[in-house]
Amino acid sequence: MQFVYHPASGKRSLRVDGEIYNYLLKVRRHKRGEIVPFRNMQDGYLYFYRIDEVSRREAILTLVHKEHKEVKPPRYLHLIWCLIDPKAIEKALPTLNELGVAKISFVYCDRSQKNFKLRFDKLKKILINSCQQCGRSDLMELETIKNIAEAMEEYNDILFLDFSDKTEKTFYNIQRVCIGPEGGFSDEERALFDRVTGLDTPMILRSESAAIAISAKVLV
Repeated sequence: MQFVYHPASGKRSLRVDGEIYNYLLKVRRHKRGEIVPFRNMQDGYLYFYRIDEVSRREAILTLVHKEHKEVKPPRYLHLIWCLIDPKAIEKALPTLNELGVAKISFVYCDRSQKNFKLRFDKLKKILINSCQQCGRSDLMELETIKNIAEAMEEYNDILFLDFSDKTEKTFYNIQRVCIGPEGGFSDEERALFDRVTGLDTPMILRSESAAIAISAKVLV
């Protein structure tokens, strides 16, 4: 891992237990006197702590120094993603985070199953673990939107990814993309679109595959 997340990072001392304790002392086998980098993922700083005291269930760490080092994607991308099975979202989320997606708005589209409910506490934990692995220094924003019409009222520069012969010449300056659910958009939703693109592939992509593909085109 590139760092350890702790919301209190930046204080003179940290008391760690539970998962962080097990990770540092039992998984990584850090010893007393060793230096470990931490982030609070709010201020862009890496905080370097020395392990000073270790007991059977907790450890006390002392701040040695800090370094301002933001690790962020060079461009901004906001995905407006019609809700699919949360398990598929959870599986794709680390990849989208590593690619540098800044924000995801989950939308209940006409073909989204209404019984799908997202656990944002679980999604946040997945994102934190991903950031610790890839080094990203900020947390992706997450929100829900009631429907496509409401999304278009909130954001007026949406590019809709759909089955289309028209493909953007370049995705470099795209900042906001809407991705449909399994089964695609309904005719009523398509009637609202003012800007549509396809992907240059003969295959039909799953919703999560399309999310990853468009994110790679924009950000990598």
